[in-house]
Amino acid sequence: MAKNLLIVESPAKAKTIEGYLGKDFTVKSSYGHIRDLVKSDDAIDIANDFKQKYEVPADKKQIVNELKKLAKEADMVWLASDEDREGEAISWHLFDTLDLKDATTKRIVFHEITKPAILRAIETPRKIDYNLVNAQQARRVLDRLVGFELSPVLWKKVKPSLSAGRVQSVAVRLIVDREREINKFKSEAAFKIVAIFGKGKEAFKAELPERYSKQEDAEKFLQDCIGADFDVKSLDTRPAKRSPAAPFTTSTLQQEASRKLGYSVSRTMQVAQKLYEAGHITYMRTDSLNLSDQALNAASQEIISAYGEKYHQQRKYKTKNASAQEAHEAIRPTYFDKHTIPGDSSETRLYELIWKRAIASQMSEAQFEKTTAKISISTRKEELAANGEVMKFDGFLKVYLESSDEDEDNLQDGENAMLPPLTRGQRLALQELTATERFSRPPARYTEASLVKKLEELGIGRPSTYAPTISTIQNRGYVVKEERDGKQRAFRVLTLKGSNITKEEKTENTGAERGKLFPTDIGAVVNDFLVQYFKDIVDFHFTATVEKQFDEIAQGLKEWTDMIRSFYTPFHKEVESTIQTADKATGERELGTHPESGKKVSVRIGRYGPFVQVGDSVTEGGNEEKPLYASLRTGQSIETITLEESLELFKLPKKVGVFEDKDMTVAIGRFGPYVRHNSAFISLPKDIDPLDVTEERAIELIIEKRKKDAEKLIKAFDEDPAMKVLNGRWGPYIEFGKLNIKIPKGKEPQTLTFEECKALAAIAEKEPKKSGKKFAKKK
Repeated sequence: MAKNLLIVESPAKAKTIEGYLGKDFTVKSSYGHIRDLVKSDDAIDIANDFKQKYEVPADKKQIVNELKKLAKEADMVWLASDEDREGEAISWHLFDTLDLKDATTKRIVFHEITKPAILRAIETPRKIDYNLVNAQQARRVLDRLVGFELSPVLWKKVKPSLSAGRVQSVAVRLIVDREREINKFKSEAAFKIVAIFGKGKEAFKAELPERYSKQEDAEKFLQDCIGADFDVKSLDTRPAKRSPAAPFTTSTLQQEASRKLGYSVSRTMQVAQKLYEAGHITYMRTDSLNLSDQALNAASQEIISAYGEKYHQQRKYKTKNASAQEAHEAIRPTYFDKHTIPGDSSETRLYELIWKRAIASQMSEAQFEKTTAKISISTRKEELAANGEVMKFDGFLKVYLESSDEDEDNLQDGENAMLPPLTRGQRLALQELTATERFSRPPARYTEASLVKKLEELGIGRPSTYAPTISTIQNRGYVVKEERDGKQRAFRVLTLKGSNITKEEKTENTGAERGKLFPTDIGAVVNDFLVQYFKDIVDFHFTATVEKQFDEIAQGLKEWTDMIRSFYTPFHKEVESTIQTADKATGERELGTHPESGKKVSVRIGRYGPFVQVGDSVTEGGNEEKPLYASLRTGQSIETITLEESLELFKLPKKVGVFEDKDMTVAIGRFGPYVRHNSAFISLPKDIDPLDVTEERAIELIIEKRKKDAEKLIKAFDEDPAMKVLNGRWGPYIEFGKLNIKIPKGKEPQTLTFEECKALAAIAEKEPKKSGKKFAKKK
């Protein structure tokens, strides 16, 4: 047995480190946290200074037993979990659970998994930092208290099975508030004037700074320009510089990977974790812009070697965020001479993005020459402006250009790559003058990346919480990330060529969204309920203040139990008061009256989602008249649906024809629109409007479904129709009622007999059910 036991969180990290250390070290993984708060209500003893009750989950007991055994046999135990608060807490849990002793336990940290970094860490061990542990404990305890006390309130007052989190609720509020801004926004039209002068390579554009809100004013401008002289009134040429962006922090990496690579926030973090554990990049959860002296020297050598001395300019970036966690480095490659790495495409692309950003941060500024030409019009007092830019030295742009969320919106018609040679007083030949109707735009919906940026700006969350927060609000059904089709919109274009003005109407697609975050109806109702009864929970400033208090605990400036108590006492009173006094929240909105019956039409959230209701329950002469109900369709919202749109929903279910002597009916259910035929339910594709389904299309969908089902079915049994052998996403399996059973290795699915399937089902039924497991274990 080796004298030293070194414990890290992940097996990939263990494998990399094991290669750097000699035979005196055994490197093992804890596979993340080895214990957690118990799931019951007594997890936190509020009266006893918020003392926590922990348990080792069933799936971690074997790992804990193995680590205990190895720790007893080792002379020294080295705790090498990540260097942030989460990692420090893992080390403390290991220390406590494995019954380790101070004298034979050392804590080591490192920013990167390279041999020099690991050996340096072993030379400079320390003890567990209990300030960091307490900061993590405070976050964990506070979030558990909020979740455990707030969720039952939502079950009673909004809808069963809902849950709410502290940081997640603020994120949902941002998305709900933005959606309402967009819904209230009234677009205004104005005509933009653009001129084209010269021909061929000498052609360039110029724009009028003013816009005209009325078509007649734009037309008058064009008419006045017929036969007018256009002269270069002034030329302003000046040098300009562009500096590179700082190396990546967690949030800027998430933003840029979204813009440039199309990665979700969670995918970025998963891939970055792999790169870190393989020793390719530094630690990926950081809000520091700092690069070590060693990294600066390595970047300098690589830039001078690859591009030359004039491309190098050393920079040291200061972190604006005063609460940046611990003394981390920015995210950078561990070896600057590796421009790429072996691996799958997602790892390679993210690594190259990190390498380019880090290397560019130490390169020279890009130098430009910017020219602005003002062009006078002999018949008008206004002046046109043309801008041109010529790159004189590419500098860092040789490697990398940062993207922006507004890139697509920033293209100006008066911008030119470069202007032709111009002189003051020069007479210009007008080729074309256009007045194009353009519309003001509402604020942009959040993407995952822009939401991270906003949370960071508000001081809400930390590098380790951005990705889980965004995943959680989607998993809970409060927010959806999706694409939505735009609508066709007409716009007018007036064109002056020679002495003729032509008018035409064109169309454009507007409002199309890709990968944007939308609040769901239940998300909006829960948000409004929390805003009304738990203002602090969804208050941006309050949530940011809580984050600062966690930072103060980490620095040893605040006692964590005092901080929790100051939060919990008023919060608990709000919970008790709300349960007693709050009305049930449904988001109900009255739409108007039914044109035929005169009954009230309203929309609200129900147990199975949003629906429209016509009328109320009325009992007359012993007969009860029940209201009519219809579920909202995908893309519809209780906040924006109109009376006309709601009445359309009652046209379903509708009979669309007969097939094989059985009726075909189109309807909308809990899981969306479908065709019902002979007790079978066939879901409609997203691009089909249920009201547009014809008899022919319904028959096509039924036949397509039967074909898919036939391909899925491997074997059926006359003895019991509920027993089937099927082809699934992960391979063949046995279905028996609601039970899915994996087929043992070596068994051909086609050869399984009814008796064999029945025996496997009997074994599977006896096995204890595990949450989150769809399949019974193989036997």
